[in-house]
Amino acid sequence: MLKIIPLSEGAFTVDQSKKFIPFDKEKEDLQQRNKGSLLVEIQPFAIITSKDILVLDTGLGFADKNGQLQIHKNLAANGINATDVTKVLLSHLHKDHSGGIAQPNKKIAGFENAEYFINKNEWNFALEKGFPSYYKEDFFLLEKSGKVKFIEGNGVIDEYIYYEHTGAHCPFHQVFKIIENNDIVFFGGDVAPQLQQMKNRFKAKYDFDGAKAMELRQKWWKQGGEEKWTFLFYHDIKFPFYKA
Repeated sequence: MLKIIPLSEGAFTVDQSKKFIPFDKEKEDLQQRNKGSLLVEIQPFAIITSKDILVLDTGLGFADKNGQLQIHKNLAANGINATDVTKVLLSHLHKDHSGGIAQPNKKIAGFENAEYFINKNEWNFALEKGFPSYYKEDFFLLEKSGKVKFIEGNGVIDEYIYYEHTGAHCPFHQVFKIIENNDIVFFGGDVAPQLQQMKNRFKAKYDFDGAKAMELRQKWWKQGGEEKWTFLFYHDIKFPFYKA
């Protein structure tokens, strides 16, 4: 059976400035946050399969005063060393999803023994577009490391990790479906970031193609219900995952 481990980095507010400001859900008042800002969780995931230890997206890349990445501390709290991770699956390279790709010094990969699966067109787009949506220094070191496995379109990795190019949130966003035995785990990245968006027809202004994102969520929600998927939600404050 697949083991799913949420690796929450906490709650944040984010507005048009694209700055992620930590938000204490227990102490702070939602009504006092900046006008037009969103409240989101930053929540990568680890999945333990019979073949791999997977990490799905890598968070903001925050580190403590000793230079230890938050995502590494979260893994360690669950008995996993960062060097044990074998594959990193990236939905896209926006800074809140790719910060942990590299160590704080930006010279060493965050997961030294892992292969990184990135959409080739997303990589090129991110390098061209850059700040403020993308921090190129977070992932640029991978280019000559031999650790990147560029993928395009739709396909399958090692006969059990399925990827699909969706666009919708950004032009080259991709999603993943992991199938092992009777378990199906779906990670929709920022096209399917929260449970409530799956249940309602919601078109987000921050999406590259909000209409397409909305329709994809409806399709996945229906299919996932029929096939009993477990949905992973990267930005959901209350529900890291949901078993249909």
